[in-house]
Amino acid sequence: MSDVRFRDSIFARLVVWAMLVSVGVTLLLWAVTYTTLDRSSRAALVRAVDVDLAGMADIHASGGQSELAKRIEDRLALATDDGNASHYLVANNAGQRITGDIAAWPKLDARLSEAGYITLSGNVPAYARATQLAPDLKLLVAREYGYDSALARRISWAFLAAGGLAAAVVGLLGRWRANRLARRVGRINRAFREPDQPSLEALEEGSAEPDEIGELTRHTSEALAHLRRMVGAHRETTDQVAHELRTPLMHLDNRLVKALAKAQDEDDRRLLSDARAEIRHVIALLESLLDIATSEARKGDRLGLSPVNLSQLVNRIGELYADSAEDSGHVFTRSIMPGITCQGEEMQLTRLITNLLDNAFKYVPAGGTVRLSLEQGPTLSVSDNGPGVPEDEREHIFDRFRRGRSNIQAGEPGRRHSAGLGLALARAIAERHRLTLNLVPSPKGASFVVAPETKS
Repeated sequence: MSDVRFRDSIFARLVVWAMLVSVGVTLLLWAVTYTTLDRSSRAALVRAVDVDLAGMADIHASGGQSELAKRIEDRLALATDDGNASHYLVANNAGQRITGDIAAWPKLDARLSEAGYITLSGNVPAYARATQLAPDLKLLVAREYGYDSALARRISWAFLAAGGLAAAVVGLLGRWRANRLARRVGRINRAFREPDQPSLEALEEGSAEPDEIGELTRHTSEALAHLRRMVGAHRETTDQVAHELRTPLMHLDNRLVKALAKAQDEDDRRLLSDARAEIRHVIALLESLLDIATSEARKGDRLGLSPVNLSQLVNRIGELYADSAEDSGHVFTRSIMPGITCQGEEMQLTRLITNLLDNAFKYVPAGGTVRLSLEQGPTLSVSDNGPGVPEDEREHIFDRFRRGRSNIQAGEPGRRHSAGLGLALARAIAERHRLTLNLVPSPKGASFVVAPETKS
């Protein structure tokens, strides 16, 4: 599974967008449906009132006022509570009711056959139209529309509920599919983080899908397999080169040992000893270069890492250097927080710490102080109060074969490594463990800090 939280993943955004689109489409359809229903119901309401009004006018024209009153009473008697009921009012020009169930004449002009929305007794909404039947007789026909509005609201709520359910289903199905896609992408990321055999086998299983991620999985599997072959060939070549170089150098060293045993002249013995020292220096240089190349090739590779009790490791190294500090006349202080662990290779981490301590003790004069500390993070620091690093050297202190200049005028040694590879190797080891090694500003001397990488 991917280390990315679902809410931060691209699949979560796709699911959210799908839900938003479904909600937007639902709202759009609801708006169209509601508007269509509202317009249709209002048009039907106007037609019903106009037809009813025309019918009442025809009855008055053919049967007179008494026939009109009789027909209105019949219609009111037959009215039911379901649906939108009709209401009537026959009044004189003064608005005095003659017949009908409407209590008072609304503000509608019968001479203009004016129509509009009114409120009946009991706060019942209705649509009405008035007309002038005779010089002193006018008619008002009204029809309730609350039932149509309620029906439209029920349809709207049902529509919104169905839309909400659809959005929820889209979200659930999208989350399920997104999790499946995330697992497939997670296999690819895991293979990059830890390109071990199980990860590559998992890639092989996921490469059978015919979609884009399946194609990406196949390409990733092929690329990682090719990379492993290249790294394997590189390691095999470097091991062979190291063996081919180390073997003759060791033979040469053995011959020098024999020659040194037979040498009688003191100058000859000194020259042979210097030659042996140079050979050992070349061998150490070769091993350091191979270690740097190996660490850089495995930068960020989690394969082969295991839990390391960093507090115990730093304590053991600190105890060894405490004895050396007494002999060299240095003050060595330690501040190590217990219980700190990390994923790493213990031998490589040991070499990282010892390189930093060797660098400090070698170039800090006797009587100087070297401090070793370990805090949560994990954050390891090695600092001192020695001559420090010149400003123009700070950017290149971790370069290979970079040597600090000696401060001859002050009579103090400059900061450097004898082979010019100690700090370069330390940084390569740190980066292999996804750590950073930096020279940080300090009031006096130098301070090297190892800390976890910060995610950009």
